[in-house]
Amino acid sequence: MGRGGDHGTVRHDLAPPVDLDVKGGGAMAKDFYWAETDEPHASRRRAILAAHPEIRELFGPDSSAFPQIVAIVLLQIWTATLMQDAAWPVVVTVAYFFGAFLNHNLFLAIHELSHNLAFSTIVYNRLLGIFANLPISIPMSVTFQKYHLEHHKYQGVQGMDMDIPSYTEGRVVTNIFSKMAWVLCQLFFYALRPVFLNPKQPGFWEVLNLLCQVSFDALLLYFSGGKALVYLLLATFLGGGMHPIAGHFIAEHYVFLKGQETYSYYGPLNILTWNVGYHVEHHDFPRIPGCKLYRVRQIAPEFYEDLGHHTSWSYVIYKYITDSTVGPFSRTMRKPQPVTSKHGKVN
Repeated sequence: MGRGGDHGTVRHDLAPPVDLDVKGGGAMAKDFYWAETDEPHASRRRAILAAHPEIRELFGPDSSAFPQIVAIVLLQIWTATLMQDAAWPVVVTVAYFFGAFLNHNLFLAIHELSHNLAFSTIVYNRLLGIFANLPISIPMSVTFQKYHLEHHKYQGVQGMDMDIPSYTEGRVVTNIFSKMAWVLCQLFFYALRPVFLNPKQPGFWEVLNLLCQVSFDALLLYFSGGKALVYLLLATFLGGGMHPIAGHFIAEHYVFLKGQETYSYYGPLNILTWNVGYHVEHHDFPRIPGCKLYRVRQIAPEFYEDLGHHTSWSYVIYKYITDSTVGPFSRTMRKPQPVTSKHGKVN
């Protein structure tokens, strides 16, 4: 196994594929893939930096993030105002084929901002995140940051990583039809899962996020009518379901090769999604902005060339739905580590 191995996983006989093509015909798992090791990216990070310390030069904010986000927000709001007199079929069509790309771009901009990759000052990133949230029409930027940072710190840890489906999802979503419904509604699952499995007390920033969002939605409804607001909501939920750009939700961590728990996507949609497809690289180096993640693979190819990766998010969705061996349980899970206090007691 080369140095590019997914260190720390339950890896078995991983060949160096180009594109992943899981063959069906087996039975769907009844439980998660349980790992007895830590998440792999901390050890990979140390190894990569030891071999290529120049990667540290890529750390830090992306100066182009602010103007990009402002431009997309204004474009999407302007598009919404154009929908006020449009026929409903036009509203739905524009929402799916245009607005969904814009709102998902903003969702992934919020992902960048959750890592403070637009400004060096945390407050500025949070304020920009609330602004980027406006066309999405549902307040989520501040709450997303809380849970997403835990996804990095506690990747795969039971009860901590809310990116992993619940046992209820795994037991119910077991065939093509239920998987289609799950994909269509996966944003609802992402939103509701933390509420039931790991609720957190809202603070000042969540309240501010809520007030700004409700105010924006009310103003849009007043000045541009219901179709404008419905357009934005459709753009959010259609773009998070059965849509090519939403394939990254499944592609990033669902196990398509036994033993590998994080996957990158190297395809054209990275241009529209802040390079979120470079997901192994992102977890290895969350302090590197999306615009520079491709440089990580260029500098340290030996750490990535033997990992499986995706080249089509649409195909990932198709395989997830049609492959009888893949489902919500196709994730790597690990038990929480007991915390030892300074007095030697295990909590």
